[in-house]
Amino acid sequence: MRNPLLQPWLTEKSTRLTEQAGQYAFKVKAAANKADIKRAVEEKFGVDVQSVRTANCLGKAKRQYTRKGLIAGKKNDWKKAFITLKKGQVIDYYSGSTDQGEEKKSN
Repeated sequence: MRNPLLQPWLTEKSTRLTEQAGQYAFKVKAAANKADIKRAVEEKFGVDVQSVRTANCLGKAKRQYTRKGLIAGKKNDWKKAFITLKKGQVIDYYSGSTDQGEEKKSN
């Protein structure tokens, strides 16, 4: 898979995990497996990944009442990954990857 990472998943719970346990949460593509996710994080952020845990999240059911009746639907299912890094390593979401920064400086 080319790039399974969609975006960092920044919530109160994920921020607490980052501060206490050195774990980071990402929203990833549904077809991504743990090996793809690990490879993508190591390449993009230049860190060593200790473990990857994934969770499939079901989309919420939604109902809308209109004049023509009830419209029922569902949001898309999605997948999130919890990345545990080795001791002493951190990911800085806002600086981006280390490779991109070096390319911009050299150009």
